[in-house]
Amino acid sequence: MNINKHILLILLAVISFSCSDYSKILNKGTAEQKYKMATTNYENQEYKKALGLFEACYLNYKGKPQQERIDYMMATSHYNEEDFLLSAYYYEKFVTSYPKSTKREEAMFLLAKSHSLNSLKYNLDQEDTVKAIGYFQEFINKYPDSDKMDESNKIVSELQDKIERKALEIGKLYYKLSRYKASIVSLDNMILDYLGTKYKEEALYFRLKSSYELGIRSVFVKKEERIKRALDSYKKLLKNFPSTIYLKEANEMKNKLEEESSKIKTS
Repeated sequence: MNINKHILLILLAVISFSCSDYSKILNKGTAEQKYKMATTNYENQEYKKALGLFEACYLNYKGKPQQERIDYMMATSHYNEEDFLLSAYYYEKFVTSYPKSTKREEAMFLLAKSHSLNSLKYNLDQEDTVKAIGYFQEFINKYPDSDKMDESNKIVSELQDKIERKALEIGKLYYKLSRYKASIVSLDNMILDYLGTKYKEEALYFRLKSSYELGIRSVFVKKEERIKRALDSYKKLLKNFPSTIYLKEANEMKNKLEEESSKIKTS
């Protein structure tokens, strides 16, 4: 017999025996057998199998010393299976249930990271992003000397950027929909809420564009005041960013606003 075929047959036999042994313990084994095999599967990084067995024997260990270990391994199994919704649930349960556990620091970090990994693109719902930032801040405050501090700060920065980008895009969307008042309010709130945002220049530019359109399109009785506010928006952009990348467009809007203002005064 070809040696490769021989090795393959041995491997298949081992796998077949392993699977039948797993199925036998899962369906007819004692709680202790399930727990032991689940732990072995977990240590061998066979997380799906481990979860099946842990779930099968969980009630037998409820309130017993093994429960803490099982809860942690279940959370970590879901995390390694990239089921971050469930890993977040189980890590939160662990952090709440075992405040004095030696695994609490790691569980709290992975709770925050689970939410961050479940976070959607900036233009979609940001519920998990907000939760992740909150949990990371809690982790940073609780464990300031953790070796996970650099990674935590990096992730928080990335998540914060996503939140700020979302806020900017909302203001820009109002502008595109010709809802200029809503755009101005939204962008003002964004600038106030995120003072150090890297999107401030773009936010001020779109605030100017919305103010410009509102001024130029206004009915006569409101036009003069709105043009004045639009010119204030221009000054604010240039004050914060004298060499703004939007200088050409901003100056074109300023000239048009001043032209319209002159017409009003001479009418």
